[in-house]
Amino acid sequence: MVKSLINSPDLAPKPSRKLWMAAIKFPMYSVAIVPIATGTAVAYRNTGALNWNIFYTFLISAVLILIWENLCNDVFDAETGIDVNKAHSVVNLTGRKDLIFVIANLCLMLGIGGVLAISWLQQDLIVISAIALCCFLGYIYQGPPFRLGYQGWGEILCFFAFGPLGVSAAYYSQTKSWSIGSIAAAIIVGIITSLILFCSHFNQVEDDLAAGKRSPVVRLGTKRAAQLLPWICSVIYAIAVVAIALNFFPIWTAIILISLPIAWKLCTFIGENHNQADMLLNCRFIAVALHFVVGSCLSISLVF
Repeated sequence: MVKSLINSPDLAPKPSRKLWMAAIKFPMYSVAIVPIATGTAVAYRNTGALNWNIFYTFLISAVLILIWENLCNDVFDAETGIDVNKAHSVVNLTGRKDLIFVIANLCLMLGIGGVLAISWLQQDLIVISAIALCCFLGYIYQGPPFRLGYQGWGEILCFFAFGPLGVSAAYYSQTKSWSIGSIAAAIIVGIITSLILFCSHFNQVEDDLAAGKRSPVVRLGTKRAAQLLPWICSVIYAIAVVAIALNFFPIWTAIILISLPIAWKLCTFIGENHNQADMLLNCRFIAVALHFVVGSCLSISLVF
């Protein structure tokens, strides 16, 4: 779809809007929402209480911080040239790399300000410390001089930032404590979030190789990487089943099994087309759908 837009003799308003929608990536912001919702839901299950002001403040702050990370990634990728064929890069669409970087950092300051307000209300530095560490992991993923994502460490950084740190920080913001249930939920959210990043590499292997980026898909090859997907999905469901059996999650958490058709579609679609980059352009959004459904079912089951 993106290539057809690039090669079009004239970019009409309609395809231009499509490119902007692809650049903004609205569905991807469930990545920020799910950890906060899940951590808060575990807290509600354990305490029966919920501070809505803290929840909404944390939610908005998380979205702002993710905007920062997404925009900064476009800026840093523009510097390395890896996004030269990415028509829906915000930097490529605007041609204003410096302005995008300023907007990104403004979003970061606003997001951190919200988390600081939570820590000030609690008179406790744990939440802001956890989120500051999340931001650090987000920066070293693509930011110079680290660029650890280019060494294949992106999925691991993503796991810790959105899983153990993000979910646990949301839980702590409500309870000022920790729990095994929140850790189990954090592991599920961390894995399912990393899965989105993992799937996003399948359609850009050539660009990654040209820029020297050694993503897991590049290192494994598309076939072996595709064969790994069913195992990753199986681990997510296995953790949920064990947590239910140990009473860390209620029996209602089994509703996450309604996401199995999405997991099947993700694994089979990538498995059948692993070496066809054009076919896999939007496979990350199947992973986003899986992330959203699993995260939503987990949160809802914990609340009710």
